[in-house]
Amino acid sequence: MTEPLIGPAGEAETAADVIDALLSRTGEGRPRPRLEPTRRVVELLGDPQRAYPIIHLTGTNGKSSTSRITESILRAHGLRTGLFTSPHLRSFNERITIDGSPISDDKLVENWRDVLPYIEMVDAELIGAGEVRLTFFEALTVLAFASFADAPVDVAIIEVGMGGEWDSTNVADADVAVFTPIDIDHQATLGGTLAEIARTKSGIIKPGARVVASAQRAVALAEIERAADRLDATVRVEDRDFLLASDLVAVGGQVISVQGRAARYDDLFLPMFGDHQGHNAALAIAVCETFLGDGATPLDGDVLAQGLAEAKSPGRLDLAATGPTILVDAAHNPHGAASLASALDRYFDASEIGVVIATLEDKDTRGILTHLLPKSERFFATQVESERALAADDLAAEVARAGAGDRVDAYESVEEALEEAREWATADEGRMVLVAGSVILAGEALVAIDDRGWA
Repeated sequence: MTEPLIGPAGEAETAADVIDALLSRTGEGRPRPRLEPTRRVVELLGDPQRAYPIIHLTGTNGKSSTSRITESILRAHGLRTGLFTSPHLRSFNERITIDGSPISDDKLVENWRDVLPYIEMVDAELIGAGEVRLTFFEALTVLAFASFADAPVDVAIIEVGMGGEWDSTNVADADVAVFTPIDIDHQATLGGTLAEIARTKSGIIKPGARVVASAQRAVALAEIERAADRLDATVRVEDRDFLLASDLVAVGGQVISVQGRAARYDDLFLPMFGDHQGHNAALAIAVCETFLGDGATPLDGDVLAQGLAEAKSPGRLDLAATGPTILVDAAHNPHGAASLASALDRYFDASEIGVVIATLEDKDTRGILTHLLPKSERFFATQVESERALAADDLAAEVARAGAGDRVDAYESVEEALEEAREWATADEGRMVLVAGSVILAGEALVAIDDRGWA
């Protein structure tokens, strides 16, 4: 299979041109298990990913939230940060964040023009060899690394796109390798067992790296520790080397106490809902202790409190509107749905919940529904704008078979499903709307809510 080149390099005049050029490539839903094309481009660029230390995060759930909390803490400590996350929710520029703000349109264009000639050079080599040119995510990774070098940043927090070992972000050698909870997901790409998935994710560990991991199932932790032993890397694990000591529900989030690697930190306000976010925060604190002082130097309590208080995780138990309440969550697999269901019981008080749901064809929809069905009175099944989207009618039939019966209806667009759900919730002040099932759905819902001015 061959693809045409996009060029010439000077063609991109606006940020929209850059995004279109990236989207013309093989999508991030179909990653290539390869590193050499990305490595070849960054080498031609002078290895921008070596211009700053890197904190590299992988896992099944919690990567974006942990990345954002880590970034906020380090920025509060006076570091100029780079943050690379995916996918975006409201704006493409969110994927490349510098010093707390999405990259500007001007810088996006300028940096793309700088890297495109080298990307096209490698594209030509790949096509000549009968391979697919750099994918969307490979090209985006190159752009992110170059943008952080251009900024410049003091540290880059990099979220893996998928897996770890062959993910394009793994051309970087991380000072700290971070593992959020690992579970079954993306089996067709990462492997059918937890051990296989954990083995692939453990590929981000580099010689002599410092590894920090959340609490893991035994088989996953064994793979992490096996990789670390082979590479002379140290491993610090939640509930063994640090822990979430307590968490209390509070207005707008929770108050947590964390026993870190270097000290105990009490009564910290975290403006996020869900017990899992408390654990994400504990992991982020341990990561920052490891990065800043190798786990031996306590963080400044006031600075830490500032970093946590300013942390945001859009699309994760995101209270997007009130009157009626609309809660948007990016849960897209059974593990995430379980955390969401637990949070609904503890943090929100609703007499009935209506769920706007959309999933992708390669996801475990039945597993997601196992956790959402007991909490939900009505389902508004819809479909996102993705070639991998499960059709609304097919999803509605799956929801009905799972146990919802006639409590589900299908809608062709996210906007229509949201409007119907909001009208249903308005009929009783005790009702709320939950949006869940896909990261793409979370993004589309947040944009629709913003456009309608619902608050």
